[in-house]
Amino acid sequence: MKKEKEKAKNERKEEEEEEEEEEECAARRRRRYGSVLMEKELSSFKSVIKSFMVLIITALAMGETLAMAPDMLKGNQMAASVFEVMDRRTSTRNDVGEVLLAVEGTIELKNIHFRYPSRPDVVIFNDCNLRVPSGKTVSFPRTQWKRKDIKNLNLKSVRKHIGFVQQEPVLFATSIYDNILYGKEGASDSEIVEAAKLANAHSFINGFPEGYSTKVGERGVQLSGGQKQRIAIARAILKNPAILLLDEATSALDAESERVIQQALEKLMQNRTTVMVAHRLSTIRNAYQISVVNDGKIVEQGTHSSLIENKSGAYYKLVSLQQQNVHENCISMLI
Repeated sequence: MKKEKEKAKNERKEEEEEEEEEEECAARRRRRYGSVLMEKELSSFKSVIKSFMVLIITALAMGETLAMAPDMLKGNQMAASVFEVMDRRTSTRNDVGEVLLAVEGTIELKNIHFRYPSRPDVVIFNDCNLRVPSGKTVSFPRTQWKRKDIKNLNLKSVRKHIGFVQQEPVLFATSIYDNILYGKEGASDSEIVEAAKLANAHSFINGFPEGYSTKVGERGVQLSGGQKQRIAIARAILKNPAILLLDEATSALDAESERVIQQALEKLMQNRTTVMVAHRLSTIRNAYQISVVNDGKIVEQGTHSSLIENKSGAYYKLVSLQQQNVHENCISMLI
């Protein structure tokens, strides 16, 4: 292996020496040709020097252009993928349908079957039935319906009333202020600060030298997991949605960060319909209704206190298993 490397190194050295010799020969020929032209009075010294400079600059420019060829090729490929997304036409249009002015309603799933297209063999929901009551209905100007086909609604107005906080929040490579502002277009400075305070984010934001103008970096790399999550919660608070979806919002955090985030989530969940997906059962104890899903079906429903009484149930087993894991982790830390 070592001999092969030395051989390759020697070959590269020989190639470089050959290139230098060729360049030197070409330079000698140019000088000789220039001297002949001046000797025969076919050209002046000034013209010969100009010609040499043009040749040298042209060669350098061509070399730089060729060196950029791989980057130019990558740029073309990236631009093609961007234009492909821009030219894509979705089956759902955002600018048509009835506009929802207010939503304070019940979430109800009836006989839902669902699989992810990327994992068709894994059943997520199999004939799932779930009702999350709120005691209110969907409101429209002059008319009210208990149920409404989403195909007949304006998609943008539907999404306006739904907030979403996930395990890995989506932050853009801009300032903290702008990332919170995405929750509500045209929000005032006072509204953004108030949302940050409710999300327990105001204190750490003011700890940065640039405060709310601090750049978070690509996908929020300049912030910790807990800080990113609190920015996402502040954005959801500013949006003030009627329906809130929480997907493992605290699962990737340590105990201290989870406690702070949980306090912020409790403020966010007040007076709004909330659907929470969680593995950490400590985050769902106070839920109005807990639904245990197994193999795509809801196998148990009820409050924490009612489900924990059924010692043969799936929820009791989950709680016992988590408590056992916590106990074992504490013992291992003491050891």
